[in-house]
Amino acid sequence: MRSNNHKPTGVQILAVANQKGGVGKTTTAVNLASALAEREVRVLAVDLDPQGHLTVNMGVAKPDELRLTVYDMLCEHQVAAADVRLHSPGVGVDFLPSNVELAGAELQLVTEIGRESVLLEKLTPILPDYDFVIIDCPPSLGLLCINALVAATDVVIPLQCEYFGLKGMEQLQRTIERVRVKLNPQLRIHGILPTIHKGRTVHANEVLNDVQSHFGDLVYPFQVSDSIRFAECPLAGQSILQYASGSDGAAAYRQLAEAVLTREGH
Repeated sequence: MRSNNHKPTGVQILAVANQKGGVGKTTTAVNLASALAEREVRVLAVDLDPQGHLTVNMGVAKPDELRLTVYDMLCEHQVAAADVRLHSPGVGVDFLPSNVELAGAELQLVTEIGRESVLLEKLTPILPDYDFVIIDCPPSLGLLCINALVAATDVVIPLQCEYFGLKGMEQLQRTIERVRVKLNPQLRIHGILPTIHKGRTVHANEVLNDVQSHFGDLVYPFQVSDSIRFAECPLAGQSILQYASGSDGAAAYRQLAEAVLTREGH
């Protein structure tokens, strides 16, 4: 079912994906969204992770108390994306929130006709409101992640600069290629973002060199350094751009936004 043809032209939908957890995926989704909004483009962030970390980072202290979430949007035919949509003053973007309920969505979607494209169908009515949509994918390659890849035009892959971070990349690339061939021919990898980079350690620099030699110009020419500031941002309900605007982390995500705005990618 190739419903990608229904996407309004000009809307760039970026799935931030890696099946390994703890690699800076949500941090990248939140801060890329914020850095794009800083450039005065219209941005929607979508929390597709049952952990709900993007939702918390948007300033929702208790996601479990939300009346409607992405779970309802995906699993209830009468619930539209516009019913779920919220705005984050702290980050400066609209977002679709989630909580732990979303963990049950994959089981319910299995019986749906066209189950891989439910997210795209739900997003389509509100896509004309935005220039960019940023999807924070769950740390798995299940049906929720497939939905994100079917909806997306591009994939941004955060990759932690450690040995085990490299191990899952081939599986992720195979999944992206399968989705491209069978469901979404326009999908492409925009780039690989080295994250949580401990620049003073030999190991981190060795892994970064390995990543660059293995993936070549797929790797962005900048890294997101490890910083305690990122852990502090959710408590403030802000992105790193508001919380520590002059930091190296904010500079890195501004560079990522620039790469996305100029649509450089692969």
